[in-house]
Amino acid sequence: MKRIQESELIINKRGAIYHINLLPEEMANTIITVGDPDRVKEISKYFDSIEVKQQHREFIAHTGYIGKKRLTVISTGIGPDNIDIVLNELDALANIDLKERTIKPNLTQLTIIRLGTSGSLQKDIPVDSFVAGTHGLGLDNLLHYYKIENNSEESELIQHFMNHTQLNGGAIIPYISSASPGLLKHFVDKVHQGITVTCPGFYGPQGRILRMPLSNPQLIEQLTSFRFGNRFISNFEMETSAIYGLCKILGHQCLSVNVIVANRVAKEFSKDGQLAVENLIKTALPIIENI
Repeated sequence: MKRIQESELIINKRGAIYHINLLPEEMANTIITVGDPDRVKEISKYFDSIEVKQQHREFIAHTGYIGKKRLTVISTGIGPDNIDIVLNELDALANIDLKERTIKPNLTQLTIIRLGTSGSLQKDIPVDSFVAGTHGLGLDNLLHYYKIENNSEESELIQHFMNHTQLNGGAIIPYISSASPGLLKHFVDKVHQGITVTCPGFYGPQGRILRMPLSNPQLIEQLTSFRFGNRFISNFEMETSAIYGLCKILGHQCLSVNVIVANRVAKEFSKDGQLAVENLIKTALPIIENI
């Protein structure tokens, strides 16, 4: 088995993987990712017990139990670039022997669920509601650095999206990956489902104008009006497509569930974003415990 070099897989002095600072035994096979480091403790406060607390930079991880379910919750920070770090390192903990620096012969499939915040792109998906992403559609460039193949539905969806938006050349090359059906089926009751678009920034990439003009001022309308059969774009944020794409390549189960804090069509913002996130956590944790 080929040995992975020190420059490619960085291990710290305590033997933990570098950025997220975890040892393999400190990670559960069911993992909740959140963007905000402060949100980790807002989830782990519902754990019956906590056995691990680690932090390095913006990456905070708590591992513990709800009942008999062992869970890890970890903050990723914002953006697809951070997702690249976290997903690769979570997979390495599960599937690479860190001492021998070799890929394990028997691979472990992780369950990775994002609990995040998002902006609605449909007037009838109001603030404070929940959305489970059927697909992650990326307007960032992360997955173009990896080899990934689409199934027939994904290929048709992305082609129709590019025809609709004319984002089929220049600086933006969209990509798409699907959620794991086995996880998505658990988030149906009182949860909207639709395509989640991932943007590489918060202002211009999400159509916000402060002092700089936009190269595509019609972006919001293009996303809102997209339809392909019964598929439509429900929301956008900054992480989902990267999670879906990397999990597909690595063979992990994944899902992104977001609470809507802004409706970009109705021009509304949640009156209590912290409460909205708390409601998402309290709704999602009992479901995750029983998956």
